[in-house]
Amino acid sequence: MKKNIAIVMGGYSSEHDISIKSAEVVYSHLDREKFNLYRIHISRQNPENLTLQKEKWVYLNEHNEEFPVDKSDFSITITGKKVVFDCVFNAIHGTPGEDGLLQAYFELLGIPQTSCDYYQAALTFNKRDLLSTLKPFRVQCANSYYINAGETINEDLIVEKVGLPCFVKANRAGSSYGISKVYEKDKLKEAIAESFTEDNQVLIESFLDGTEVSVGVITYKGEVTVLPITEIVSENDFFDYAAKYEGKSQEITPARITKEQEQKVSILAKYIYETLGLKGYSRSEFIFVDDEPYLLEVNTTPGLTEESILPQQAGVAGISLSELFESAIEEALR
Repeated sequence: MKKNIAIVMGGYSSEHDISIKSAEVVYSHLDREKFNLYRIHISRQNPENLTLQKEKWVYLNEHNEEFPVDKSDFSITITGKKVVFDCVFNAIHGTPGEDGLLQAYFELLGIPQTSCDYYQAALTFNKRDLLSTLKPFRVQCANSYYINAGETINEDLIVEKVGLPCFVKANRAGSSYGISKVYEKDKLKEAIAESFTEDNQVLIESFLDGTEVSVGVITYKGEVTVLPITEIVSENDFFDYAAKYEGKSQEITPARITKEQEQKVSILAKYIYETLGLKGYSRSEFIFVDDEPYLLEVNTTPGLTEESILPQQAGVAGISLSELFESAIEEALR
């Protein structure tokens, strides 16, 4: 009997449109002989006005007609027939799909879902807390400085701690939204203000000069599997939004690194995946400094378009998109 699969997409963050693209690729590649597929669009109306914000959860049929989702049990009703789901394929980047909110909701309802559990999602989405958690496990990271909204900005103290140039990042955001590379002390406040448009927490990190790589780790056919590594070569000053999504970078898979570097970063990425107790897909970003990998971040709902890094890596490993997506469902149902 075919399983009912909900593909959740959209979300409440700046990554909403990227999530839609990922979900549509999943929707187009999953085998309809095995699955009944339902696109569930989660969005927030009036996102710029806190007093008028309203969540909107709807099922989109093949004609993009909208049908409401009953959030009490995550079901839909079509022509008088109630549809419940055997599994949820999580394609939401950012909140509420990558920060643990949906994971906790589905766990309470007893519905399997394809990404990691709620605690791991919340931890990995918070760059500051993730890096702090992993440092005692001998995972090397850049020097960092943290600022919360409303706190005094001390440029001298920041430069003393992380140096220049440095990266100013929104702590809980993806796709390089709210990130700047700062070369001069008097530009720090402007960059911090930009990051505060995405999050009320800001992470400032020292610049690491080296080769940047992205390492996909997935559970595939019951085994934790490290995918071929991707080298990131940005045409811009760093791997920003334009580099990621507007063709301003080279993503070279397999990466042009030494066998020793490949072994080190593969072992480390798998170690992080298993130490944190992750499930489903992950994509971790590193920079090599003197042949040692330094962790930047861990993504637990990475992009899934044909051009995205994780699908590229899977392709080099001989895993098709349909196999990649179906495996995630099989692991969730396991």
